[in-house]
Amino acid sequence: MVFQHVWGLLSQPAAEWAKIRDRRCSISGCFSTHISILALIPALAGYIGITQVGWQFGSQTVKLDPDNAITVTIVFYLAMLFAVLVVGKMIDWMSQTYDVRQPLSQSIALSAYTATPLFLAGVFQLNPIVWLNFLIGLPVIGYTVYLLYTGLPIMMEIPEEKGFVFSSAVLGAGLVIFVGLLAALVFLWIGVINPTFSG
Repeated sequence: MVFQHVWGLLSQPAAEWAKIRDRRCSISGCFSTHISILALIPALAGYIGITQVGWQFGSQTVKLDPDNAITVTIVFYLAMLFAVLVVGKMIDWMSQTYDVRQPLSQSIALSAYTATPLFLAGVFQLNPIVWLNFLIGLPVIGYTVYLLYTGLPIMMEIPEEKGFVFSSAVLGAGLVIFVGLLAALVFLWIGVINPTFSG
């Protein structure tokens, strides 16, 4: 079921969004059959990347200590799940402004399936080269935004014109959430996890 929707979102997004809408998955169903599985991709790839491959600084390779890396991986994984939930709750809250009558589970599903390209691209964390991940990330973010604009009017069952405005508001608020989450992760990295490197 998970990978069926994944392929559909990549090949025929509008048709796949309609299937996801009609499926009406519960919040727990969305988490157990999609989010919790796909979020493992960047988490596990990142663990391998920072402990086995590392970062290259001149002739020196720097890696994260495996014990620290486990903590980082767990925090990163939970942060992704939390981000999907927060964005879903935000969509549900904002839907009142646009006179949308949909259950919270639809907003969570929209948030979860919109993030699919980001989860899949996480496989490139196997090689944590900053510039490479940046170059790969640009088109991935672009397609994620496309999925949001395509999926929101279908999932919320509203006209495309209203969906465009709603999607733009979600995108703006989502960026604020992303920056806030990033700041929290940096704080955890420096103040709590206190990573140990080897090289």
